[in-house]
Amino acid sequence: KQVEAMKRVLESLNLNIVEMVDENATLDGGDVLFTGREFFVGLSRRTNQRGAEILADTFKDYAVSTVPVHDALHLKSFCSMAGPNLIAIGSSEAAQKALKTMQQMSDHRYDKLTVPDDAAANCMYLNIPSKGHVLLHRAPEEYPESAKVFEKLKDHMLIPIAITELEKVDGSLTCCSVLINKASEL
Repeated sequence: KQVEAMKRVLESLNLNIVEMVDENATLDGGDVLFTGREFFVGLSRRTNQRGAEILADTFKDYAVSTVPVHDALHLKSFCSMAGPNLIAIGSSEAAQKALKTMQQMSDHRYDKLTVPDDAAANCMYLNIPSKGHVLLHRAPEEYPESAKVFEKLKDHMLIPIAITELEKVDGSLTCCSVLINKASEL
């Protein structure tokens, strides 16, 4: 039901929809990190190599690299984009190992923002024309040390978000959101 409802909404926006029809392919959005230049796909319990291959076939203009995910539900359980060239990354061994893999796979050098808490590395960057760089990040009452790291981003409008209850069911900022870049006449 969720997939069909989302499909109807995307169709109403006249967006191109690609459906995976290979029954052996799995691809979870929480394992797909788009940097604006390339895709990193976490290979986890919810995403497999075949799913990554279908993503690569769909977005032929972008490099697609796979990253093994260990000790976490998804790739974005410990990393996300915090700016146009900035990867927010957790401090755990699993997060740092994944970052090293991403750095080895990419021709581009990204800046990194290391936060003490892996869950806090799941943030949402928005470039809003009237506001500039906007970053939704976990609230200080949830992850105080990580919030202090985000507060150093002086060129960002920071919006702290508390999602403790969603986190109890493995929810994070990025999995509760669908970002659509569409003309403002909607």
